[in-house]
Amino acid sequence: MTYLDELYAHQEWADAEHWRAVEAHPAALEDKAIRERLLHIHIVQHGFLWVAGPRTAQFAFKKLEEFSSMTELKKYAREGLAEINTLLKATSAERMEETIEVPWFKPPAKISVRQALTQAAMHSHWHRGQNATRLRELGGVPPPTDYIVWLRKGQPLPDWN
Repeated sequence: MTYLDELYAHQEWADAEHWRAVEAHPAALEDKAIRERLLHIHIVQHGFLWVAGPRTAQFAFKKLEEFSSMTELKKYAREGLAEINTLLKATSAERMEETIEVPWFKPPAKISVRQALTQAAMHSHWHRGQNATRLRELGGVPPPTDYIVWLRKGQPLPDWN
């Protein structure tokens, strides 16, 4: 397992843990800040998938209104994570070191595919932390999702139910 494979395995597990905690607390599912951050987390994941991939079409920035329910947003999240895992397995070491441009920076950021995928995995930690704080403010119980917790538990697979 490569380091990126490990980061993404952790990310998928941590995302699933947070989704379950949010779904267990109805006030959190209705909270605008949590909903918008969940969307942002998963747009960023899809965005870096697009940046690191073949870019055969324009990237589609999604809006919360485009999802008929939070279940649909969760489906979008899971699809993106599955696609990233497929990309990781199909990307050669040489491709990982190729320089790409991240176009949403002005001027565009020039980084390697590996660095782009690392950024996408690490970016989600920040927003999961924000959602954990907000969930606690709403009376919910945020799950412990530190990387070391995942390692200590034996690197469990995500539980999306």
